[in-house]
Amino acid sequence: MKKLVSLLIMLAQPLNAALAQDLPDFGTPADAVLNKSREGQIGRSVMLQLYNAGAIVDDPLLTEYVESIGSQIASHANNGDHSFRFFVVDDHRINAFALPGGFIGVNSGLILASDNESELAGVLAHEVSHVTQRHIARSIYDSQRTSIVSMATMLAAVLLGAATDMPSDAMVGAVSASQAAALQRQINFTRQNEHEADRVGIEVLSKAGYDPSGVASFFEKLSKRYGVARQNVPEMLQTHPVTASRIAEARSRARQLPRTRVDDSKSYGLAKARLEVLGAASPQAAAAMVRARPDPESEVSRYALALAMSRMLRNDEAGRMFRELVDEAPGVIAYRIGLAEALTASGLSEDAMQVYEDAVRLFPRNVPLTISYAEALINAGDPGRAHALLLDLLNNVPPTPAQIRLIARAANAEGDMRNAHYYMGEYYVSIGNLPLAINQLRSALETPDAHAVETARLQARLDELMEYVPEEQRDEIARPRDGS
Repeated sequence: MKKLVSLLIMLAQPLNAALAQDLPDFGTPADAVLNKSREGQIGRSVMLQLYNAGAIVDDPLLTEYVESIGSQIASHANNGDHSFRFFVVDDHRINAFALPGGFIGVNSGLILASDNESELAGVLAHEVSHVTQRHIARSIYDSQRTSIVSMATMLAAVLLGAATDMPSDAMVGAVSASQAAALQRQINFTRQNEHEADRVGIEVLSKAGYDPSGVASFFEKLSKRYGVARQNVPEMLQTHPVTASRIAEARSRARQLPRTRVDDSKSYGLAKARLEVLGAASPQAAAAMVRARPDPESEVSRYALALAMSRMLRNDEAGRMFRELVDEAPGVIAYRIGLAEALTASGLSEDAMQVYEDAVRLFPRNVPLTISYAEALINAGDPGRAHALLLDLLNNVPPTPAQIRLIARAANAEGDMRNAHYYMGEYYVSIGNLPLAINQLRSALETPDAHAVETARLQARLDELMEYVPEEQRDEIARPRDGS
């Protein structure tokens, strides 16, 4: 409950400042209530709480997969200058959601519940459409009985409760009856918005090369599985109410679009297998689950079993299995990472480094591969090489928070404290914690023997971040930390 109260206070502070500023005199009516800048502010605030609660899956391979599907969808959407970020939530329940600012979350349970890649892509297309059609801002504009502050705080509280299994009594205490009624109006999008997200999402799904019936088939499957039961209904059906007419309309719309045969990518099967193994109660349970599959000898099943062997610390067996997979499918990066990590765990560091070097030569600047290789280099006592490898990635590929945090660790191990503080500042920026980001940049400026160019670069970045801090908080943040 203390964490939840802190959450509400943290979200309310920047949003109160947002409300105090002059509203724009141009744009849509929804912009007058919640413009895109404020949407981003709310989204980053909620993301910070999800990160702090450990609710976001910090797995580079899974993140890359969901990002790749999401980016493909977003590239075919009329995004109206929106930027998107896709992430996996560590929650077995079936749900996906769009946060203000283009943050799209998908629960691990939803990925596992999908039967094919078009169903997963259809859900992401639906959520992307909620963002591009400005449904959150429009919902607030249509019903201004709930303030922006209430919407943001309750949204964060509900998502955090769902992602961390917060006890129901704590949720009841945090969200009063009147707030819950407002929450229902704001989060459960109107029927009109849901139909619009279906219509736009189905078209985007088709343009992106997926089966346009994926939206209807997933909702129809959930509707049949749970029917009208009040208990154990997944969040997906509570926040996206499904009716027979809605499913029929979605199917009719999909039939009007070009439909071609769409095969699932290998990455889809590997992502589901990885989630099953990592989410199992124990490595032994994961191995038993794989052996019980109807296709235990398939490539995906063997990958899952190799992962389970690694989790059981049976690294020699895992290494043999991963090596067989690499020989059979040399283009699958996940197999090479698994092999290198198994060799490292077995104490065969030279062999592992050779696997990494071969892999990065074939797949330069691949994020999961580079992160795994850099971690191995740091642990092997070569942080300078890891720093250089990660810096090259940082300069060429939009970084993830995990990637930025790792380069800070490499710089710290190398003894480069100025850059270690700078990178940690950027890490905190990436998860929406501006006060800690500013503190890290100030620490970077205070390191001795800084060159004038470096000092100017750090000061410019600090000044830039201070512009995003509400005016009433700037004096507190800018005050010397020794209290003088």
